[in-house]
Amino acid sequence: MISDDHQLVIDQLQGVIDETQHTLERFESSGMDEQMRADYDTLLAILDDAVTQQREYTLAMLGG
Repeated sequence: MISDDHQLVIDQLQGVIDETQHTLERFESSGMDEQMRADYDTLLAILDDAVTQQREYTLAMLGG
């Protein structure tokens, strides 16, 4: 992958991170994190995975 490809993936992952964080905030503000615990946990896993992947692509882009 070239640097531009890495940056594109990093940017797309940032979109997933932002949207997931927004959804988590909505869950928490409405109490759905308690009522729909499995779905809330799934959102947390999605966020964790996206952050991990973004970190990996960033390190690869930087040559690390």
